[in-house]
Amino acid sequence: MPKLILDSPDALKNLVGQEIAVTGWFNVTQERIQQFADATLDHQWIHVDVERARRESPFKAPIAHGFLTLSLLPHFMHEALEIKQGIRLGVNYGLNRVRFVSPVPTGSNIRARIALQSLKDVTDGMEAIFNATVEVEGGTKPSCVAEWVVR
Repeated sequence: MPKLILDSPDALKNLVGQEIAVTGWFNVTQERIQQFADATLDHQWIHVDVERARRESPFKAPIAHGFLTLSLLPHFMHEALEIKQGIRLGVNYGLNRVRFVSPVPTGSNIRARIALQSLKDVTDGMEAIFNATVEVEGGTKPSCVAEWVVR
């Protein structure tokens, strides 16, 4: 699905309740998993010890941190949506619900499906709630589902 380009934030009002994007595939490398482990100090072996994960993990390979998958939502949103004018800045306001449904083995390709659940005016801006579903190529279940609040 091509990037959705809107003239202004008001154009989002017509998209409430709709899927607004399916992003391209993004490869989750072992190098990226290691960089995330280093940044967060989460070096659990299931993520960073390739040989042990091959031997002992039920997934037979290292898997990405759930929070790594979640942290890619801004990347996916940037790929999915551009608003030409009327936005000074956007901030993550939080998450109402997040579930890590299935693992993302190293080397997997993932993408996001993004739907605009709601939109409301707030002081000096708008608040959008997006439903984001991260899929693993060839998987039967999503890896992550999140209700993401952006202002």
